[in-house]
Amino acid sequence: MQHRQTKRMSVLLCGLICMILAVPASALNGIKIGTLTRVEGVRDNDLVGYGIVIGLSGSGDSRRSQATLQSIANTLQKFGVSVSSDEISSRNVAAVMVTATIPAFSEKGNRLDVNVSSIGDARSLVGGTLLLAPLRAINGQVIAVAQGSVSVGGYTFDSFGNQVQKNHPTVGVVPKGGLVEYATTDKVLDEQGHFTLLLKEPDFNMASKIADAINQQQQANVAEAVHAGKVRISLGVIAASQAFRTIGLVQNITVVPESTPRIVINERTGTIVAGGAVQIDNVTITHGDLKIRVDTNYLVSQPDSLLIYGHGGVSAPVNQAYNENIRSVVVPDTKIQVEESRNKSVTLGQGTKVSDLISALNDMKLSTRDIISILQSISRAGALHGELIVQ
Repeated sequence: MQHRQTKRMSVLLCGLICMILAVPASALNGIKIGTLTRVEGVRDNDLVGYGIVIGLSGSGDSRRSQATLQSIANTLQKFGVSVSSDEISSRNVAAVMVTATIPAFSEKGNRLDVNVSSIGDARSLVGGTLLLAPLRAINGQVIAVAQGSVSVGGYTFDSFGNQVQKNHPTVGVVPKGGLVEYATTDKVLDEQGHFTLLLKEPDFNMASKIADAINQQQQANVAEAVHAGKVRISLGVIAASQAFRTIGLVQNITVVPESTPRIVINERTGTIVAGGAVQIDNVTITHGDLKIRVDTNYLVSQPDSLLIYGHGGVSAPVNQAYNENIRSVVVPDTKIQVEESRNKSVTLGQGTKVSDLISALNDMKLSTRDIISILQSISRAGALHGELIVQ
């Protein structure tokens, strides 16, 4: 009985191994085409508008912000309240710019998150409410409206000249405060029944791989790589519903991506991000520190009092003309010390990865700034097999 169970387990294990081997490599290690590309014509759109935030507890714009006062007067005028901007002295209102991003294929009635940013001298938007504000596209058309309570991820308190502040209290978010009034139209197919995939990172090999994978899946030559960043797919004259179904199938096809070795350096923060495939040729690195220290002591040259005053402490009248030219002088005493530490060197063989180099440099007790300079020098020397991106 035990032998029969063992034999059955062996058969199941062999079957599982065969199934794994039968799966294409692209399905195991591949990435969906929809992740690597986007469909031409399908894009987000930015919206912008102007509005006022009310209900602030004395932290709004001051009378110096004439635009805010005029906006209050105009708003009240719409409700039948006639008041001039000179008669308004409230600090409970702030003028803001309203921004939002509307996704592709947004329909009327969809909700958007809205950002508000103060443009006056308001101290905080905490507790405020954004009044109804139109949001326009780049062509000036009103696409959505925004209104709602402002959520601020910070605060500020001040008293008698002392201030405590966290984050930026003059910037806030109105969650789902935007309401789409006009549906966006995104044209996917052209007149010939083509749709186009745009690579997020243009690459000739990757474009060819995507076209070949689509042709293999469709069992026809329907895709062609136009250039490194564009793949055009021909669907012929078919219904729109079938076209979108085909686009969905194409986006689910997996391909093995082309990995470009890169090192990203942020000099402002001292951050280094390197891929595991970045390699270095034979190189010897020598690094030395030159420290210069300048110490300055200020000495006072004080004249002898006997030349100015007599022995009795009274000014000698006979030396009065001479004494007028005697002054105390400040004399700087500067000492310069130069200290050069012994050069530190490390030798790396061909095929060494950047991670190994950074580990070796860390063992040399080098700072992040020094490591960044060394990586830049290696790249200029042509020994770095990868793209160096400096931000």
